[in-house]
Amino acid sequence: MEVGRRDTGSRRTLSQINVTPFVDVMLVLLIIFMVTAPMMEQGFDVNLPEVENAPGIASKEEPLVVTIDSRGRISIGKSRVNSPAKLIPLLRQIMKERKEQSVLLEADQAVAYGKVMQVMAAVKQAGIARVGMMTQPPRK
Repeated sequence: MEVGRRDTGSRRTLSQINVTPFVDVMLVLLIIFMVTAPMMEQGFDVNLPEVENAPGIASKEEPLVVTIDSRGRISIGKSRVNSPAKLIPLLRQIMKERKEQSVLLEADQAVAYGKVMQVMAAVKQAGIARVGMMTQPPRK
């Protein structure tokens, strides 16, 4: 028996996992998600007309909102529609899956009245009888 001598003849496998590459990959993924998350929300800025004493909405279901932004672009939720005519089949499809057959129209106050009326006519042609206009309370 020799003192201080190790057994070098037999090779042992490492049973530990190196977590450094795993942590590196997770940090890269975290950075990617942090950078892309703000890009995922593509809302439309709409400057609503101001109205005093506008009635509120009492509904159990989330209302379907058709938006017309200041440039006259039409969208339903986050999906853009090219024209009022293309809005009709899309609304019919959406309304098949909904209980409440109503639409809220969110139009920027800078949009021409004619454009709003075209969208309202398309909503009516889609078979939706109840159309509401979204407003905001006056700023003080």
